[in-house]
Amino acid sequence: MLVIKKFIAFAKNNFSEKSYSRIKEALHIAIKLSEDSLRYSNDPMVHHAINVALIISKEVKLGAVSTISALLHDVVRSNKFSLEQVRSQFGENCMEVLKGMNDISQVETKEQIEQVEHFQELIVSYSTNPRIILLKLADRLEVMRNLHYFPEVKRTKKSWETINIYSQIAHKLGLYTIKSEMEDISLGFLEPEMYSHIQGKLETTAEARKNFTTQFVAPITDRLQKDNLNFSVKVRTKSVYSIWRKMSSKNISFEEIYDIFAIRIIADCELEKEKSICWHIYSVVTDFNKPNPDRMRDWISIPKSNGYESLHATVVTNSGEWVEVQIRTRRMDEVAEQGIAAHWKYKGIGDSGNAVWLQQLRAVMEEVSAGVGQVGGMEKPAINSEKEVFVFTPNGDLRKMPMGSTILDFAFDIHSGLGCKCIGGKINHKNVTLREELRNGDLVEIITAKNQKPNAGWLDIVITQKARSKIKLELREEESKRSNLGREELERKVKNWKLNITIDEAITLLTRYYKYKTGKEFLNVLADEKIAMADIKEQLVRHIAGENILRTTDERAPKERQYQESKGDFLIIDKDQKGIDYKLAKCCNPIYGDDIFSFVTVMKGITIHRSDCVNAASMRDRYSYRILPARWDQNQKGGAFIAKISISSDDAVGLEPSIRDVCKELKVNLRGMNLSYGDTVSGVITLEVNSISHIDIIIYKLQRIKGVRRVMRA
Repeated sequence: MLVIKKFIAFAKNNFSEKSYSRIKEALHIAIKLSEDSLRYSNDPMVHHAINVALIISKEVKLGAVSTISALLHDVVRSNKFSLEQVRSQFGENCMEVLKGMNDISQVETKEQIEQVEHFQELIVSYSTNPRIILLKLADRLEVMRNLHYFPEVKRTKKSWETINIYSQIAHKLGLYTIKSEMEDISLGFLEPEMYSHIQGKLETTAEARKNFTTQFVAPITDRLQKDNLNFSVKVRTKSVYSIWRKMSSKNISFEEIYDIFAIRIIADCELEKEKSICWHIYSVVTDFNKPNPDRMRDWISIPKSNGYESLHATVVTNSGEWVEVQIRTRRMDEVAEQGIAAHWKYKGIGDSGNAVWLQQLRAVMEEVSAGVGQVGGMEKPAINSEKEVFVFTPNGDLRKMPMGSTILDFAFDIHSGLGCKCIGGKINHKNVTLREELRNGDLVEIITAKNQKPNAGWLDIVITQKARSKIKLELREEESKRSNLGREELERKVKNWKLNITIDEAITLLTRYYKYKTGKEFLNVLADEKIAMADIKEQLVRHIAGENILRTTDERAPKERQYQESKGDFLIIDKDQKGIDYKLAKCCNPIYGDDIFSFVTVMKGITIHRSDCVNAASMRDRYSYRILPARWDQNQKGGAFIAKISISSDDAVGLEPSIRDVCKELKVNLRGMNLSYGDTVSGVITLEVNSISHIDIIIYKLQRIKGVRRVMRA
């Protein structure tokens, strides 16, 4: 067959003998396993795979691994050749590429413009190897070139996907030739009448454009030749899609578009002379034409993020016609046309293309981290864009969630009411619990129950701020309802008992008597019927009769007095302390060097608190007789103390590794890290330190991390 012969000839002339042998082996497998399959055109299905392989190797200029993957992608997707067989015969890299291709192929897009960005990100997130997204673009381009054979419904859907998703990814990667072809083909099926109209106008005006450009460039080329410059001139006509888009957005006719075409002057020169020669050409162009400074674009001094370099100038001729002139070098032109692949040739990167891959993919990926592995003769980074996961609702909507999100997070993301009633869910039609984590491409369904309510334990399950905020709000509202019920019950009882005491006085007295921190806490317990009403009545009656029902300093238990008297004025805290049972309070985590005090509990001995502990004021107010002055043993040389540090940063990508580096540098034992990711990253890290001066050094080091906005002891 002609297609097969054409491919074999190309592969033989453009690959090493070893690579050619492996490519031929893959070709034979593809032909054999797809011999019974036909395309809509009635051509053998293997023609699609071969054409994709030609695009990826000839037009995108990738290597043997990508070419082999292109040949095998159909038979792997149809399960005629397993990923394990790919690994065995062609290696780990081919298997990784084909697995990513399979994942992308299973994505069912929804024709909703508000979902486009999510679908783009989902497709790119599957590209753990840069070859995957490039191969998918080649695959889609080949389909578009043969779309006229497809049924009408498929033509419309694939055209919508291509123009809104795949062409945009190609644009971000700098693959302008592929992008423009995808857009034009798609427009031809989505807006056939407008496409034909614009195409007809371009054909009608082609001769006039040719005559004009000949006259325009003549004096410029003469001058450049006299300056002994090597150059060529191209005329780039705006794509049909670009013209249509400008006509639609500005509501103008074809004749009103002045930049239908651009004249491109391309210089052949050494790398170190590129800027000076481009600016020299610009000066020659503006010697014969008047420039418009507002339309000047200098992407030579500062290239675009996807690597595009060119000098764009809009000038007006003596006859009053506007012309766009693009000035660039041969290298810049190939980069503009071929995107990332063209970098390899000119950067001299050979087998170390990490920086180039990263530079290009950064425009598409929100987060990447470099590693090393072969990419068809090039090095590639191991891309880790796992900051988010993309999951589907039962009706096909795509939702973006932070990595680590659970079923419960997803329920609250859909709707707060759904989250509050959630009892579990289904992932890919399998029942799962509230704690189940979501993964890329999951189909997620929420299961609810009418009597379900949020509880405090849910805060340990969710990671999104939306879910946490709503759960806390529901818990506060539930607590308020319970405390109101408790207040109403107490008010009713006091009235029935005919006691001469206001409800507020009763709540204050009983809260102190039963040793609750707040009146609301006491009322909640009362609502839960955990205190006998008979006991409450007895205490209120005793109080009204003039009896002091609250314990005073003189009523301290013998054990409490023994603690205070055992050490005189101060309780000395030493890690080797014997005879006195004490613990460091978890609410404030005191560290050697902090100002401290001790608090005598009834059942658990002594707890040591920082003087600025959040509970200090309450303890001093309510239990002053239990507080003992304390200080650290001056001879103690630190110890192992747990410290918590609050941190926030603008850099969500690099914060965690930077924190670990600081801990490693200072030889600090990192016990835990609980960070929340959003527009910024914030959270608490738990460390093991030996003194307050130690923690000061750690905070100082953390403050020096790039992007960190605030560090303080929690």
